Amino acid sequence: MTIILFGAVGTLISFIIISLGSMQLFKKLNIDFLDTMDYLALGAIFSATDSVCTLQVLNQEETPLLYSLVFGEGVVNDATSVVLFNAIQRFDLSHITSSIAMQLFGSFVYLFATSTLLGVAVGLVSAYIIKKLYFGRHSTDREVALMILMAYLSYIMSELFNLSAILTVFFCGIVMSHYTWHNVTESSRVTTKHAFATLSFIAEIFIFLYVGMDALDIEKWKFVSKSPGKSVGASSILLGLVLVGRAAFIFPLSFISNLTRKSQSDKIGLKQQVVIWWAGLMRGAVSMALAYNQFTNSGHTQLPGNAIMITSTISVVLFSTVVFGLATKNLIRVLLPKTHSSNAVISELADLVDSKSLALPLLGDGKDGESEVGGDKIPRPTSLRMLLSTPTRTVHYYWRKFDDAIMRPVFGGRGFTPYIPGSPDLR
Repeated sequence: MTIILFGAVGTLISFIIISLGSMQLFKKLNIDFLDTMDYLALGAIFSATDSVCTLQVLNQEETPLLYSLVFGEGVVNDATSVVLFNAIQRFDLSHITSSIAMQLFGSFVYLFATSTLLGVAVGLVSAYIIKKLYFGRHSTDREVALMILMAYLSYIMSELFNLSAILTVFFCGIVMSHYTWHNVTESSRVTTKHAFATLSFIAEIFIFLYVGMDALDIEKWKFVSKSPGKSVGASSILLGLVLVGRAAFIFPLSFISNLTRKSQSDKIGLKQQVVIWWAGLMRGAVSMALAYNQFTNSGHTQLPGNAIMITSTISVVLFSTVVFGLATKNLIRVLLPKTHSSNAVISELADLVDSKSLALPLLGDGKDGESEVGGDKIPRPTSLRMLLSTPTRTVHYYWRKFDDAIMRPVFGGRGFTPYIPGSPDLR
């Protein structure tokens, strides 16, 4: 729920602040070439975060809650921004009325829901094909090809139906990792894991190379050089609105989220809130793609106003990535100093207790979250693996029951697909 609060509700709050703020402040710079749709598009463009830099320096083992929040919010945020942008393009927003606003919200909900359902459907089809049909089984080449082509099919179908392809691919990937990936042979799992990781890395390099080379495009800067004050002013305003818009929802929504958490250890502390706020200040590939979609014609900037907006977007992306990205590691080191990981704790306790007593903190039923070993109280580690094996009676608990009883027997998955003897054992 916290990820949905940050990624969906928070993005909407940031979208409103950036749109209204730019609409008011740009007029003071005599920037009069933008209409209402452009201002709303700016809100969607600069609401899309790029939290890759923060994820590189966050330790998933030391701060699992923080890592999950930053990663989850970043993905949902990108999808929400793209869906918002697509919804804006569908309407004539020169005169906004209450009915148009409701239609815009309805279009947003429609795009979000249909894109999600399409991704889930294609993911389930891929799992069923590989599990039930013979032609795709026991062959690494066919299995890997099917997984790649089915994932690409979800993207193509989403574009065909004018939906949000990034959201469709995201949910298709979730379903395929939960079902399809466990239906293939061991060698296919290793191959797909490294193949997708390599493709992802190469794509990310190309995106940043493109942003860097595009920043040196002389055509746009010639237009901007005629009015440098407007370009610098627009970049500064957009960067300031990004800072304000992010703070406007991170801290209030964190407070609301903490009200629903009973355990003090599960609450999001102020230092963690600052890190989450900082993590979302960087803008990247999604912002650039949406900006080019809105302010260029077939990839070319032919109007001075559009050139100013493109160069302002590039300036914000480069400044936030370089400056905020370089400062991220030091900020995390100051706010979240390293603590002993669970592995280090276990190794320290190994000299004091035997393996049988060491399992007591994990298996004990102490209500206070602690167990006694050798007369000493040892805090019971909170682990995602423990949650997966013995989930509490929440939405996750009932989903696991439904998944184990109905979904995984049909579509496969961990523990529901027998080991194939012909598969090379790489474990």
